Amino acid sequence: MAIPYKNSRTLCFFLILSFGLCLVITSAELERFEHPTKEDGSLSFLVLGDWGRRGAFNQSQVAFQMGKIGEKLDIDFVVSTGDNFYDNGLASEHDTAFEESFTKIYTAKSLQKQWYSVLGNHDYRGDAEAQLSPLLRKIDSRWICLRSFIVNAELAEIFFVDTSPLVNKYFTNTEDHTYDWRGITSRKDYIATLLKDVEFALKKSSAKWKIVVGHHAIRSVGHHGDTEELIKQLLPILQANDVDFYMNGHDHCLEHISDIESPIQFLTSGAGSKAWRGDIKGLNKEGLNFFYDGQGFMSVQLNPTDAEIAFYDVFGKVLHRSHSSKQLHPSI
Repeated sequence: MAIPYKNSRTLCFFLILSFGLCLVITSAELERFEHPTKEDGSLSFLVLGDWGRRGAFNQSQVAFQMGKIGEKLDIDFVVSTGDNFYDNGLASEHDTAFEESFTKIYTAKSLQKQWYSVLGNHDYRGDAEAQLSPLLRKIDSRWICLRSFIVNAELAEIFFVDTSPLVNKYFTNTEDHTYDWRGITSRKDYIATLLKDVEFALKKSSAKWKIVVGHHAIRSVGHHGDTEELIKQLLPILQANDVDFYMNGHDHCLEHISDIESPIQFLTSGAGSKAWRGDIKGLNKEGLNFFYDGQGFMSVQLNPTDAEIAFYDVFGKVLHRSHSSKQLHPSI
């Protein structure tokens, strides 16, 4: 339930005690969900993208391994990087694909946690408003999908950004696809407001770890390659505000690329079902640490001083690990 910030403290406390979740809306800011860390102050979650195919293309196998890793890591929630339902999003909020591609697939006990999701370009090809509808939460209470929002997990703040409206080709060269832009009356104003809100929220954040999630890659050597619009408009904001990780889907692969101009790590997890074997663009391999063109997912483990990222294949095998450290008390 969305509740005004000025009246939210008591109810928020109740919701956290009861469900471990609270949504706060503040005027002129992105909607914010409060999600507590574990008792020891740590946080762990899985990241998955480009998945919803009613179990096909190894979606069910990836889901099974997610359940096992989720139990092992005692995850707090799941992040979806978009393209949640193929090929053309949901037809309506009553579309059976929601349950057939989500509820009936991710059945493991460890995955019965909150799922925080953004929209991908394929989601915009259907009824984009359907995925944002509160009705879906009544069908499956795990589901939370907004255009852009923030999850404040105390130790980390995760900023979810609606990247599809920034990509020019969805407006200039639609390739016979129809996109649902009903919630975006003026693209120019929408983008300007979104970037301003993201910049404001990042500047305001005092979280130990700052994570930004969007559907489209900023950097990728996969099929779609780098997203020039994000490099031009979003990346400078991330670099100026001490963002640690940018996580995305869109390319159906697993990737880890280091920014050459800042500490930002670009992490692609878009291999939740159909993968693109051998489809490697590789136009810009600067900072490339890892690339895998098969199905899989990613895990994130955080504490006040360390971050551990791991990529898994469809068999649950660890393909790549990355470790980042921070001082507990930064020097002045």
